[in-house]
Amino acid sequence: MAVWDDLVGQDRVTEQLSAAARDADALVTGAGGEPGPGDSGGSMTHAWLFTGPPGSGRATAARAFAAALQCVSPDRSVGGVPGCGFCDGCHTSLVGTHADVEIVRTDQLSIGVKETRDLVRRAQLSPAVGRWQVIVLEDADRLTEGAGNVLLKAVEEPAPRTVWLLCAPSLEDVLPTIRSRCRLLTLRTPPVAAVADLLVRRDGIEPEIAGQSARATQGHIGRARRLATDERARARRTAVLRLPLRVDDVGGCLKAAQELIDAASEDAKQVAEEVDTKETEELRAALGAAAGTGSRLPRGTAGAMKELQDRQKRRSTRTQRDSLDLALVDLTGFYRDVLAMQLGSRVELANTDVRDALQRVASGSGPEGTLRRIEAIIECRRALDRNVAPLLAVEAMTMALRAG
Repeated sequence: MAVWDDLVGQDRVTEQLSAAARDADALVTGAGGEPGPGDSGGSMTHAWLFTGPPGSGRATAARAFAAALQCVSPDRSVGGVPGCGFCDGCHTSLVGTHADVEIVRTDQLSIGVKETRDLVRRAQLSPAVGRWQVIVLEDADRLTEGAGNVLLKAVEEPAPRTVWLLCAPSLEDVLPTIRSRCRLLTLRTPPVAAVADLLVRRDGIEPEIAGQSARATQGHIGRARRLATDERARARRTAVLRLPLRVDDVGGCLKAAQELIDAASEDAKQVAEEVDTKETEELRAALGAAAGTGSRLPRGTAGAMKELQDRQKRRSTRTQRDSLDLALVDLTGFYRDVLAMQLGSRVELANTDVRDALQRVASGSGPEGTLRRIEAIIECRRALDRNVAPLLAVEAMTMALRAG
């Protein structure tokens, strides 16, 4: 299958990237000149910015484009287009093992100056085995201001065979000086039916489960797949959707808030159990420590271990916040369905599996109260972005849900 097949519901973006890949191929083979930053004379340029709502497939589009740029399919000699999906260039780019494709994602709260400088140094290198040196920055919105300034020079004056592919939720999440030097591609939320079809076709999920998961996540590809394949994720969502029925009194509000925080902390703990122990043992082995966590580290290596522990702590914080934000998104979807019922809208409900709860809440309040509850959830998300203590923010939200 072609590299574009997993890019769901993005026909216009696919056409633009496919044209740019053909243009890039002509540049490599000598049929065209080198493109410059912001060049509008052709389809190809050295810096791209992929924006779109969560779940739209920003990173998927960037990876597919990176693969098309590195495509070495023999069919090309007889008129084939870049991005076959089968050749070594395509395959290694998509799985993240191509020597000239650097895929950068962070499990931290931000990307700092040091990491960005390392990327800029790599971007100055010529391709080792491929056609282009491609840097895919999946979390460009997490660049600190200092890191953004470091990146600016590299995007402004790139090496001849280097391509930057930046991903962010919106234009406003990227420094104006950087986004003005990138070609913008805006992705949309994929249709629910298209996401369900992808889950069936790519992941072998039963059509009924795929449809329900795609509908519950409103077209968010990654969340739909997790919901369809992870029993714990389904149980967690069910618990979140019961919350509106549990905020009848102050005690229920405080208990529900604490349970949301505890669930997010449990998510962070599970990630730590899966990753932290392995990372720690690998670092201890690299530093020459004896096997076993009780053995002493060689002299002068405590700093490296402390740096790893700090990074793991920051990852745990982000995991907890991401899990909590996901719960708030599910809660927003619940009240969106309530509002649709109250207004007699014909839009398809996202949470059909809890229709009884939706009807109960809808009959017990009016549209104005539902809108105030949605605003309370949005304000909670804003508070978390401002680093308000999670428990305080969620308690304030549950009290507002009770008040209506």
